[in-house]
Parts: sequence; C-alpha cells; structure tokens
Amino acid sequence: MPHSRSGEGDQKAARGGVLRRLGEWCARHFVVVIIAWLVALVALQVVSREFGGEYSDNFSLPQAQAQKGLDVLKAHDPQAGGYSSQIVMRDDQQPLTSLSSQTSTTIADLEKLPHVLSAQNPLSAPATPSGQQNVGPLSDDKKTAYITVRFDVQPSTLGDDYLNGVDTAVQPLRSAGAEVEYGGPLGELARPAADDRVSELIGFGVAVIVLLVGFGSVIAAVVPLLSALISVVGGLAILGLLAAAFTFATVSPTLATMIGLGVGIDYALFMLTRHRQNLIDGMDPVRAAGQAASTSGHAVLVSGCTVIIALAGLSASGVSFISLLGVAAAVTVVSAVVGALTLVPALLGFIGRHIDRFHVRPPVAETEAGAGDTPQGTWHRYAQRVERRPLWFLSAGVAVVVVLAIPLFSIQLGHIGDGADPTSFTDRRAYDLMADAFGPGSNGPLTVVVDQTNVPQSQRSGLASKAQQSLDKVQGAAVVTPLTPTQDGDLLVGTVYSTKSPQNATTTDLTNRLVDDTLPDVVQGTDAKGYVTGTTATQVDFRDIVASQLPVIIAVVVGLAFLIILAVFRGLLVAVKAAVLNVLSIAASYGVVVAVFQWGWGGPALGVHGKVPIESYVPMMMFAIVFGLSMDYEIFLLSRVHEAWLRTGDAEGSVAHALEITARVITCAALIMVSVFAAFIVSDNIVVKMLGLGLAVSVLIDATVVRLLMVPAVMTLLGRHAWWMPRWLDRVVPHIDAEGARAEARSASH
Repeated sequence: MPHSRSGEGDQKAARGGVLRRLGEWCARHFVVVIIAWLVALVALQVVSREFGGEYSDNFSLPQAQAQKGLDVLKAHDPQAGGYSSQIVMRDDQQPLTSLSSQTSTTIADLEKLPHVLSAQNPLSAPATPSGQQNVGPLSDDKKTAYITVRFDVQPSTLGDDYLNGVDTAVQPLRSAGAEVEYGGPLGELARPAADDRVSELIGFGVAVIVLLVGFGSVIAAVVPLLSALISVVGGLAILGLLAAAFTFATVSPTLATMIGLGVGIDYALFMLTRHRQNLIDGMDPVRAAGQAASTSGHAVLVSGCTVIIALAGLSASGVSFISLLGVAAAVTVVSAVVGALTLVPALLGFIGRHIDRFHVRPPVAETEAGAGDTPQGTWHRYAQRVERRPLWFLSAGVAVVVVLAIPLFSIQLGHIGDGADPTSFTDRRAYDLMADAFGPGSNGPLTVVVDQTNVPQSQRSGLASKAQQSLDKVQGAAVVTPLTPTQDGDLLVGTVYSTKSPQNATTTDLTNRLVDDTLPDVVQGTDAKGYVTGTTATQVDFRDIVASQLPVIIAVVVGLAFLIILAVFRGLLVAVKAAVLNVLSIAASYGVVVAVFQWGWGGPALGVHGKVPIESYVPMMMFAIVFGLSMDYEIFLLSRVHEAWLRTGDAEGSVAHALEITARVITCAALIMVSVFAAFIVSDNIVVKMLGLGLAVSVLIDATVVRLLMVPAVMTLLGRHAWWMPRWLDRVVPHIDAEGARAEARSASH
C-alpha cells in the first residue's frame, strides 16, 4: 500500500536532502566547480607523473607449493632458483655452432647485466641422449637454440630501459645473421606498451551516435561524455599514485578505463535525463539540477556503492593480485560517482535552458508524452503487452539465457600462453621457434624439487632411484631429465616436459598429477618433501586457488547485493529476484566467452590464434564487475517502480509506468556501455579482449533480456507480494532511499 505522512517529516522531504543542496550549489556556482575540477585534474596529472608508480605483474602466492619449492631451491642453489627466461636464436643459413664466439660473447655480456644470476651457453650443453626427444637447448639440426637466463627478480618488472642492455648483449648474434627472440617474462617486458586510445575513440564515437539518435540534442550528448572523460582521467591519475605503494597488474589501467568510462557515461546520462524532464516540467535550471541530484543522484550513489562493494568482494579471494584489480576498477567508479554528483550539475547549470538548442532531431525526454498527458508511446504499448502476458515474456527470456549459458558447463580455466599472442610480439615468435624445434612442452618446463635435507645419507640413494623411476612413468610427460643433486646434496632437481603446450589441459593435469600423486608417493615413509615449481607450475597453482575461491566470491557478492536491494526497496522477493536474475545473466555471458575463446567460435576473427582456455581470474573479475554494473539498471528501473508504487499502490501499473519512462534511457545507456566494452576487443592483450567481450555481452543481456523482458514479467507476476517484508526483517535491515522515492511520493501526495 502507498505510504503517507505529514508534519515535519514532509517539510524536510519537500526541502530535499544533502544531494539536492549539493546539486543546486554546483549548478549555481558552476564556474567555481568547473575550475576546481580542471585544477584538480591538472594537479593530479603532474603529481602522478612525478611520484606515480609502475604497473607490474610481479606477484607471489606465499602458500602455494610452487612458491615454496622456489624458495627451497633458492636457499640451496641461488643460481638455479631464480626466475628464468629464454633468449631463442635461429639461423636458417648456417649451423649455430659456427657462431660459437658470438654466442660466448653474448653469454658473457648477459651475465654482466644487473639482476642476472646465470646464463647457459646452449652450444656447450650436453647432447641429448640417444632415443630421447630433444628438448634443447640445441636442436638436432643445429639451427635453433635457446639461452636460459636466470634473474634474481621477475624480469618482466625490470622496466623498458633494461631491454637496452639485453639488446646490446645479443647484438653480436644478430650482426652475424641469426634471428634472436625473447621468450617468457623477458618477452613480456619487450611487448609494445598497451595503447587504449583506439578503443576509447571507438567507444566514444559509438556513444555520440547513440546519444544523438536516442535524445536528439548535441549538447545532451556531449555532457555525459565530457563528464566521464574528466572523471576517468582523474581516477587514473589517482591509480598511478596508488601504484607507488601497491603492486597493480599491468592490465589495471585498462580495466579501470573500461569500467570508468562505462559507468561514468551511464551515471551522467541518468542525471541528465531527469534534469531534462524537470526542465520540461517547468523548473528553472538550478532547481532542475538539484532535483536530478536528489532523485537520480540517489540512484547513482546507491549504484556506485553497489559496484564498489561487489569489487571489494574480490578481496575474499585471498589473492592480492585479484584484490588489487578490484581496487583499480573501484577507483574510477568512485571518480565517476563524484563527477556525476558535482561536475554534471555544474555543467547543467552552465548550459542553463540551452540544453536542446543544437539538435539533429526533435529532442525527447523520459516519455513520449508531455508532463500532463496520458503516455501512449511505443514503450507504453510494450509495457502493456508485458503486463498482459508476463509468462510469455519470462519464458522467452529464460530460454535465451539458458541457451547462451550451455557452453559454461565445459569451461576450462587456465593461463593463456604466448602462443595465442600476435606474431608481432617477440615472445610469440620465440614460442613458435621453441615449439617447432623442441616440441610444445619446451615452452613450459616443470621443475621438480625433492628436498631431502632431513633424510639420512643412507636412505638418499634409494629415494633418488625411487623418484626417478616414478617420474619416468608419469602420464603426460614427453621427457623427464635425470634428477641431479645440488652442490650441498640436500636437493634433487629435475625437469619434466609435457607432451602439450603450457596452456593445454594435459599440462595442467600433468602438474596436478605430479603434485598430488607422484611426489607424495615418492616421499612417503621419509622426511623428504616434493615440489613442482617454475612459471607453468605457478600458473596452475594460481588457477587452482582462484577456482577454489570463485564460489566464495559469488556468495559474498550475491549476498552483499541482496542486502543492498533489500535495504533500498524493502521487498524480500524483489531482492531474491534481483540476485537470481543477475546470476542467470552472468552465466549466459560466461557461456558466450567460452564459445568464442575456448571453443574457437569467432576467436580468429578477434585476433586470437587457436583455442585458448579461459584466463583463470576472468570469471571472478567478470562476476564482480557485471554483478555490480547490473545493479545500475536494476536500481534505476526498480526505483521508478517503487516510486510509483509508493504513490499509487498499483503494483502492475507501477511496473508498466516505470518500464515506459526508463526503457529508452536503459537501452541507450546499455548500448553506450556495450560499445565502450566491445571497443577493447581490438586490444592485443587476450585477457583484455576476453574481459571486453564478456562485459559487453553481459551488459547487453542484462539490459535487454533481463531488464526489459524478465524483470517486468516477474514483477508483474509477483504484484504487491514483491514488496512484502517481514516485520522483524524490516526492523533489522537499515533503510536506504534509492532515488528519493519516498520523498517524491510524499511530495506528490500533497
């Protein structure tokens, strides 16, 4: 039933709250606010360039067995326990043995570089035993070889200037006609710097077209874009400063830009749409901006907090790498919210009543009817159809989501190897040279470490024999090198090469088989400990940790979002509906990502070479981001339903009314966000492509199938029961007013 109150509470509601006063102040003092934003932007840029940090993929998993194995290896053999990378050389004209002097010079110069522990000369390495597959470092035809360089730090973190020394060291080989490529972490360091300007321009271009077509006004199209751009630039500068204190992944600024632009445009658009309707209803620009801040500003604030809380849920993973990705995205979400609540009202105050002065078509507001007319537009007729046949629309929506989600059941988490990168990358060329000459497993060797420190000397010989026999029989291994003791005799160290590439499921299974079965059987009955370490083993550990924590992340994010919806709309079934439908839409987007990248349906068209697993942390990131973003449209639509319900008490009519006045805005906002996310598919980074496609599909499904089909249908079927709330729960859950709905309803009743 609609609520009504009188007295002092109504007077306070009529006067508006903090957001109304903030919006009016910013609109009235637009010169001060705009100048303050520009000054802050310039200052942040200067400070960030001077004191900001670097982005790096250097992170550790202290509790992972691969990290423990690396620590043990470092303690007993520092030169063998560093971070390895390959420098691959190929000469089709002459055998590499004829470049012995150049190779020796290169090795000597490499060992003089800072952070280099050792460099192995491939020409002086022992020959491969007869009958055993050659895994290097010199191919049988003597045309391909690789230098294994060990560093005391992760080479990908050393900075671009470090490559100058490496280039100088390998110059004798290149001058002699050999092709030299950098593999592994050193190759990642040599990759060209990410340039997202093309993606940003594409996203902005599509956004301009959508806004012009959707609303007709040139100025109305510019305001959301300008506000979002300024907010994101400021947020990225703050992120740069945070990078001086924390280790953010190299993908962090791209992710922050992607999310910041999407929500920044959406939030500004929500504010602008309500402001234009207020102007049409006869308000002056300052009051209209304040009213927009009081209503849509509430929705922006609640939506922003929901996104941030969802991103904060990533900390439940227990992995700092993932937690900081959430922080990076949250930074630009915060700046987008602040921009929508302060900069947008200031711009609207500056524009005044001229917001529709320049237009390409007759400008439209929230509805296709005037303020006092009976709405009879396209969306009103559509809303009536949903109201008449809710089960049809709900069934259609469920069918679409279920079909799209089918590939999810075959998802394979893993790490995307260098073989999927563009051939313009040196690490991709090194990967291909290694695979062609030494087999696919050569790109992901697994280092086996048996710590026999606490094993008596009399038992060590038997342990070594047992370990070698077990490793030689392990399924999935192409080559197993002999176990050799370290100089102190306390460790046995060997290398296992998979029959498949590092990103293949066979290699993952081999790693887990060694860790879970082979090595435990070897050390059983002794005080020895077994580890599998190296880059590939670390990636498998990371994948397993992330996979084990994904249910926790889902539970935390869904739970927090459920509580927010419950606190905002005071409807138990509304909150349950929001959680369930959002999970369904995310499952559908997962299915599309699996089909495109893992199944290879369209991957080559996106610049992905071959079928690749789903990067282990992508589903976790997608869930947190999409679940948060989906609340934008959920809150925007439900706040209008709730507002009408409080005012009229007509449950079904409230759904139709809300759908009519929000469908255009939701559709335009979704198209803009989809274009922003989809534009990042042109990135050379496969993970960015994956996130861009996944987020674009998620928003598209959420704003169309879920928000325009399933939500109205479910709300119509639930009727007044949607707003049922047990009294005990109503007393416990705090009250949050999403879009000033109660104040608006009370004002309208007088």
